Amino acid sequence: MVRVRHVLKPKTVRARARRRRGQRGFTLVEILVVITIIGLIMGLVGPRVLNYLTESKAKAAKIQIESLSSALDLYFLDTGRYPSSSEGLGALVQRPGSISSWNGPYLKGGVVPADPWGKPYIYRSPGQHGTFDIISHGADGQEGGTGTGADITSWSR
Repeated sequence: MVRVRHVLKPKTVRARARRRRGQRGFTLVEILVVITIIGLIMGLVGPRVLNYLTESKAKAAKIQIESLSSALDLYFLDTGRYPSSSEGLGALVQRPGSISSWNGPYLKGGVVPADPWGKPYIYRSPGQHGTFDIISHGADGQEGGTGTGADITSWSR
C-alpha cells in the first residue's frame, strides 16, 4: 500500500506559522525577573524622591512666610501698626475693626493660606524674636522637632 502525503500549499504553511507567533508570550521567570528589577530600582530611587518632596514642602513654607511678612509690612505702611495677635493674619484679608487707613486685602485671593501640611500659621505680635513672629510647626504639627518635623519660622530665614 502506498501512502499519499498531502502536500501543503506555501500560503497555508505561512498562515500556521503566523498563528503560532501570535501565541508566543513571556514566561513566568521572565516576568518575575522584570518585577524584581523594578522593585530594586524603586528601593533605590523611592527614598530620594520622598526626601525631595519633604524638602520642597519646607521650602514652600519658607516662601509663604516671606510672602506673609511682606504683606504685613504693607499693612504696617498703611495703618502704622502690625495686626495684634488677636486680629491675627486674617487682618490681611479683612478690615479689622474701625481702621480707616486699611487698604487691603494684602494677600492675593483674599484668603490666608495654610502651611504646606494643611495647618494654620501661628502669628504673634509683638513677637519674641521681632516685631512679629510667624511659625509653622512642620510635618509633625508639634513645637520644636528635627528633620521634617522642624519648625519653620519668620526669624530664621
